[in-house]
Amino acid sequence: MIYLDHNATTPVDPAVLEAMEPFWRGHFANPGSNSILARPIKRALSTAREQCADLLGCDPAELIFTSGGTESLNTALHSLTTSAGARRHLIVGSTEHEAVLRPVAHLEAALGWEITRLPVDAAGEWTLTDLAAAIRPGETAAVVLMWANNETGVTHPIPQAAALAAAHGIPVLTDAVQAAGKVPLALNESGVQFAAFSGHKFNAPKGTGLLYVRANTAFEPLLRGGGQENGRRSGTENVAGIVGLGAAAKWAAASWERMEALAARRDHFENEVLRRIPGSHRNGHPHHRVPNTASLRFDGTQAEGLLLLLDQKCICASAGSACSTGSLHPSHVLTAMGLDPASARSTLRFSLGRTTTDEELATTVSALEAAVAKFRSLMPS
Repeated sequence: MIYLDHNATTPVDPAVLEAMEPFWRGHFANPGSNSILARPIKRALSTAREQCADLLGCDPAELIFTSGGTESLNTALHSLTTSAGARRHLIVGSTEHEAVLRPVAHLEAALGWEITRLPVDAAGEWTLTDLAAAIRPGETAAVVLMWANNETGVTHPIPQAAALAAAHGIPVLTDAVQAAGKVPLALNESGVQFAAFSGHKFNAPKGTGLLYVRANTAFEPLLRGGGQENGRRSGTENVAGIVGLGAAAKWAAASWERMEALAARRDHFENEVLRRIPGSHRNGHPHHRVPNTASLRFDGTQAEGLLLLLDQKCICASAGSACSTGSLHPSHVLTAMGLDPASARSTLRFSLGRTTTDEELATTVSALEAAVAKFRSLMPS
């Protein structure tokens, strides 16, 4: 099996599983108790928080453990909008993940919020000029912009956007789910007030995530109850998952050189595809992107058919976001970039991982070349 869908999810690293194992067996106590059994669990949670903070470049106290990116984003949006006072305007990117777009659409339709959706160009990038023009002093409650796009891998100048917003006293929330472990973030220097992360995107288990809340930022919790996470996210902690999240963060923080090699491997793969397959194109900026992602489209094809042919060769890729697999609608990310529906539907996303090899990519290029040729022969335009 050749797995090239790491943006959808990543395999849990063996070292992560090893770190988690004791907390499924011997260390079973509730971390909220005061018994002697809870002490090693409290220490493990503290260590995991420090490991995550080291990866993300922030203070451990600024991190809240959550169930994943969706909860983190919804929690941050809840906090921002309930703390906004008379301000009822949001600025969001037009290529955000559905975990942002859907709650924002609810705010707009059900609660009367005004939403400005920043356009992107053909490379998938919005501009600071457009952001500056969209700000309404005294009315804009928050700016919500992703750090790295889940479909194209395109990265955005979040620190610069945060500086622009800060000049007007406007907080910034960034969806950094696809950026963690792929590009250095240095949250303490980024200027953002909120950032969302999901563990299963960097070799931690599913059901784990983080919300960064900058120190001294107004915060309203979404989940209330027993007061865990210093009252910011109630609910008994997923101890084994959090330990795994910390172990994965530690592993990622020690592996930046692998990202450079991965970028070179990805670029070679892309160049071979574009050279060998007529009518193939890259989507998104060629340089401003995370190192593992290639979004490629193939004229005269449909992604579903190509994925079926690749699956027969035991090669896993995707047509875009795993959360919208099976949708009848073309990717909103690609159409926002100016692609027509047919071109958007002819796009495949290949997302590499740290264990992806040159041999796997060479095999994929050959299989993809054959799949495109077969599809075009069976379904001539």
